[in-house]
Amino acid sequence: MKRIAVVPGSFDPVTLGHLDVIGRAARLFDELHVLVVHNPGKTALLPIAQRVSLIEKSVAEADLPSNIIVTSWSVGLLVDYCTDVGASVLVKGIRSQIDVAYETPMAIVNRDLAGVETIFMLPNPAHTHVSSSLVRQVSALGGDVAPYVPPAVANYLQQRVE
Repeated sequence: MKRIAVVPGSFDPVTLGHLDVIGRAARLFDELHVLVVHNPGKTALLPIAQRVSLIEKSVAEADLPSNIIVTSWSVGLLVDYCTDVGASVLVKGIRSQIDVAYETPMAIVNRDLAGVETIFMLPNPAHTHVSSSLVRQVSALGGDVAPYVPPAVANYLQQRVE
C-alpha cells in the first residue's frame, strides 16, 4: 500500500523553511502532494498558479525527491482532497508554540472528519524565524529576501519590484 501525504499551505511565497519540511517529508512517504490552498484569512500577494509554478521550480532547483506532486485545491475541505488522492496524513511545519496552538484544533477535526492524521514537523532552526508574510513585507520595502527563499522566488520577487 502506497504511503501518501499532503503538505498544505498558502505558500505565498514558498520559503526555505517550507522546502526543508517538504524535502524531509518526501523522504518519509511514497508520494507527497504539496497543495497550494486559498486561505480566506490572508490577502495573497501571488496568484495560486504562480505559487504552484514557483514551488515546482524551487523543488527542481533544490533537487528534492521525484515523488513530489505540486498542485492546488480550492473546492471543499482539505480532507476531501486527501480522500480523493488516497492520502492518510497531513504534514504541517511548526515554527513555534503559536503554530501548535493554531494547528492542533484543525488536526483534531481533520482526524474526526476523515481519519486523516496530522504530523507536525519542525523546520531547520535556521528557518524558524521566517514566514511568508515576513518575506512579503521585506520584499515590498525593497529588502533582499534571498537568504529566506529559494532562488526562483527571490528572482521573481526582485523582478516584481523593478
